Amino acid sequence: MTLLLQGATDLHGRRVDVRIEGPRVAAVAPSLPPVPGEDVLDLTGSLLLPAPAEPHAHLDKALTSHRVPNRTGDLAGAITAIRAIAADFTHDDLVDRATRAAHEYLANGTTAIRTHADVGVHAGTRHLRALLQVRDALAGLVRVQVVALVSAPFTAEEAEAGPRLLAEAIDLGADVVGGAPHLWADRDAGQALSFGAAVRAGLPLDLHTDETLDPTAQGLLDLARRVAATGFDRGVTASHCVSLGVHPLEVARSTARAVAAAGIGVVALPQTNLFLQGRDHVVAPPRGLTAVRALLDAGATVGAGGDNLRDPFNPMGRADACEAASLLVTAGHLSTREAWLAVSAGARRCMGLPVPEVAEGAVAEFVAIAAESLDAAVAGAGTARVAISGERVPATTRVHRSVGATGPAVVVGAGVAIS
Repeated sequence: MTLLLQGATDLHGRRVDVRIEGPRVAAVAPSLPPVPGEDVLDLTGSLLLPAPAEPHAHLDKALTSHRVPNRTGDLAGAITAIRAIAADFTHDDLVDRATRAAHEYLANGTTAIRTHADVGVHAGTRHLRALLQVRDALAGLVRVQVVALVSAPFTAEEAEAGPRLLAEAIDLGADVVGGAPHLWADRDAGQALSFGAAVRAGLPLDLHTDETLDPTAQGLLDLARRVAATGFDRGVTASHCVSLGVHPLEVARSTARAVAAAGIGVVALPQTNLFLQGRDHVVAPPRGLTAVRALLDAGATVGAGGDNLRDPFNPMGRADACEAASLLVTAGHLSTREAWLAVSAGARRCMGLPVPEVAEGAVAEFVAIAAESLDAAVAGAGTARVAISGERVPATTRVHRSVGATGPAVVVGAGVAIS
């Protein structure tokens, strides 16, 4: 069985038909006649784009903003809030919320998700076990990678338990080793714990890095030096890297070159970092955003994602890569094309996944968005979309709008089908 996409416009503005066999593109041409038994999808009026991936989610925390307020609005307040309710997270609750969140991402065209799972005294490995179950249950629908996010030690008990719980999480089947060294009193020790665990397990590493506007924070540079010195080649991602955005330009450029040389992918997370950062600056608050332009100019891999989804770290979020891309345009001053590549190709490279292209032999992971241009596609919320993963169409979102000139009101309806 093959799938034929007809009448789409690709990222380069070409009108194309695309035939998909298995997980890959089999043929691309201005016109391809259907073959007997082939499924045909008419995409006239839609852009066919490389499907986004979410390189940094927290599905264990998702959809909890209504349960507890972040009273200070900053990162410390969010950590306090989530720990206050973590004990009430049952296995079924974690699985249910994570599954609903993953379905939201998929309905918006995201076909791969990397999610962090808290591992520490406050959570044990409960969060990780739930997300591993979600990963396995959604296999074939959306690809999920689970990161063991070992908590920073705020107490002696946490310092003692952290290495043991991280090892347990890896044994349970975590896909990636994580951590948040910038929250440790000894940042080098925090980085060393996660790095050493990744080396021993032969797993990729994804660290929350420099999630602070402290201009002296150099965790990203330290990580680049550590990778270069050890030759670690299992894949390294540094997420957030907010302090890079407030470093002097030449310092930022120098760090960006070191990051590119070390092969580290950097994930920008504009929604959550714009919400959490800069609250202590009453006047002219700095943007909580990494130095995306300096990183791109240095040739580093730059991905982008949504991070938190309606939880104490970010009460907003719609599980939509268009939201992250739009903020990279408005706050990061990237072009729309650069922004879309960050949430698709860049995100997938950070996750160690192949990059989709409308080209013969390429992996066939696409989203078709009903829009007249890339600007319109990225700007649009609630637009009609089709998620395409190989020969499968795992999700379709249809939108119906009725605006009556003499009617009583504007009626907007939307339907989502996930197969």
